[in-house]
Amino acid sequence: MTGNFELPKMATINECAKIVKLAKYHIRQLVLQGKVKYVKAGKKYLINLNSLIEYLNNGETEAKTEEQDNNTNKIRKVGI
Repeated sequence: MTGNFELPKMATINECAKIVKLAKYHIRQLVLQGKVKYVKAGKKYLINLNSLIEYLNNGETEAKTEEQDNNTNKIRKVGI
């Protein structure tokens, strides 16, 4: 099986914090909130660096607009 595919660049929370110059706590919160792609390897989280950098560049603007579009078309029951 010979295929041409690119493996994602993965790094631990500590390594990511050093690369992007953010606090480890903030990186960990992004992982736990599901805002960046990651894989759990034992007790460690391996974070997809491309996903992290994309999130830092774009923020949540795309996710918020999709969420707002989904909520505007729904009717919800209001309790009295």
